[in-house]
Amino acid sequence: MNEAQTPSLFDVAENRALVARISRLSADARPQWGKLSVSRMLVHCQRPLEVATGELKLQRNLIGFLFGGLAKRKLTQPGPFSRNMPTAPQFKVAEEPEFGAARAGLVRLVERFAAEGPGVLSRDPHPFFGPLTQQEWDTLQWKHLDHHLRQFGV
Repeated sequence: MNEAQTPSLFDVAENRALVARISRLSADARPQWGKLSVSRMLVHCQRPLEVATGELKLQRNLIGFLFGGLAKRKLTQPGPFSRNMPTAPQFKVAEEPEFGAARAGLVRLVERFAAEGPGVLSRDPHPFFGPLTQQEWDTLQWKHLDHHLRQFGV
């Protein structure tokens, strides 16, 4: 992999490395920035993966139609996501989930990408970014997970 490439959730070794990072989280982990608890972050990270697999269906809105393509181009460029980016209301987690169940749920979803390969991806347009290629789905999912794992120091 060269520096311009984002690791892939579909690559077994890279997927295992991501799962290992998730496994290093503890219930008392504190964020280096932002307001999420570790348990809420784990559930928050499941929602975009559920959109990617088609398990969570969300409607496109006007903001996505107007700005989704621009945001997609910016977020799929090399480099990590910046801190404190806005969060879609559908991805906010108000309740305080049980840590073990939240972590296990995220691990299951991440491992599914390596197990099933690109066929796991929804054919529906993303509710904010619009139509995505396989590479764009993969890049956005990996970078989002990496962003929040870095937020908690793993």
